[in-house]
Amino acid sequence: MRKKLTTQQKLARRKIGKPNYLIYRLLIFAIVKLMFEKKLGVNFTYKVNPKDFKGPFIVVGNHASRMDYIYSSLALLPHSMNYVVAFNEFFRSHLSFIFWLMCVIPKRNFVSDPYTIKSIKRVISKGGNICIFPEGMSSISGANQPSMIGSGKLLKCFGLPVLRLGIKGGYLTNTKYCLDERCGRVDVELDMLFTPEQLKSMDADEIQGELDRAIYHDDYAWNKVARVSFDGKGQMAKNMHDMLYWCPRCGMEFTMHGSGNIIKCMLCGNGAEVNAYYDLIPFDNSCQIPETPRVWWDIQRELVRNLVSDENFVLSERIKLGSLPQYKLLKNLKTSEITGEGRLALTRAGLQFDGVRDGAVFSFFVSSQNLPSLGIATDMSRMFTNATGEFLEFIPDSRSVAKWLLATEENHRLTGGSWKDLISTTQNTSLLVESVTNSFLDTV
Repeated sequence: MRKKLTTQQKLARRKIGKPNYLIYRLLIFAIVKLMFEKKLGVNFTYKVNPKDFKGPFIVVGNHASRMDYIYSSLALLPHSMNYVVAFNEFFRSHLSFIFWLMCVIPKRNFVSDPYTIKSIKRVISKGGNICIFPEGMSSISGANQPSMIGSGKLLKCFGLPVLRLGIKGGYLTNTKYCLDERCGRVDVELDMLFTPEQLKSMDADEIQGELDRAIYHDDYAWNKVARVSFDGKGQMAKNMHDMLYWCPRCGMEFTMHGSGNIIKCMLCGNGAEVNAYYDLIPFDNSCQIPETPRVWWDIQRELVRNLVSDENFVLSERIKLGSLPQYKLLKNLKTSEITGEGRLALTRAGLQFDGVRDGAVFSFFVSSQNLPSLGIATDMSRMFTNATGEFLEFIPDSRSVAKWLLATEENHRLTGGSWKDLISTTQNTSLLVESVTNSFLDTV
């Protein structure tokens, strides 16, 4: 009797081609355009006309939110696109069918994936177009992470025209810390990034550096000028503490709490109101509040960078362990099914788990150099990695995912990892955190 294939085996055996033109256009026009364009206030600016490109091309863009596939598919009409999307998303029942129908290419986050490259090559050989969000994960802070290792090499290898998609307002519509949709305005810009001739004359590192500069965007800074009002229905600060866990006045961690329109330290009372423009308005002159949530996030990164510089640094916590099912799909918007529990620890050497899985003893270790970051599939209540060779999701007992993410990334860089930070933002943040830290020490 022939053994039933697992979902993963089905994905691995699939030879992806171009999406069916009629089905693609029907879905984009009849569903995406009618349901989302007006509702989310999507506006388009074209510095190049997509109709002028006849042959295969690649589109890259800043990964503002989980809605970027909607914005980009509208902007790139009349072309159909093959999107590159996280491998684990194919196991979610509300996405799986549409991904198969639209010929979406799976990619395991933050690790090399030969199947993805082979699939991209196959689509291009058939005259198809590829859309990639090279950060590898939608924005955590409202601004970009660097593009993932090898992005420049990939673009040079194919040598095709590369268009840039700039999305502004996408993160503020769908933040990472709260799954609520906040309608306002989203501006989408399409222009030329690289011609084939430019790619030929540049090396991979130069391409990657220019790519990072071209797609960098900070939604909070943008809205200081654009002044777009987003409808948070009185919940603008909901779950904001999952991102902003450190109090800038008393220096304590995990004492912040965001609910309604208020984010507040439950220990010292430091806090602010978050208005419809995402401005942080301090309660009074005694409150110490960074200019924007992105600035706050970058200060936390610098503090964590200082923390992990100690050779004896340890971050340890009890977690529930999640895995992808073999033969069924995840329902009710789940990102994994709980299969175990134990203790997760991050040290200078790397990430260690010790516990149980499916009723048996289970452990793994991933070195810091092989772990550039942790993935976040939906909101900031859980995190995952593919670095063990399979998708594993971790649900901490506390709301500490933001610190785990920052510590993992800075530990990777400290130990010589290849995935570097964006230099401009790091330098600016270093000056800012020095000022904030000195101010905090003066009050002690």
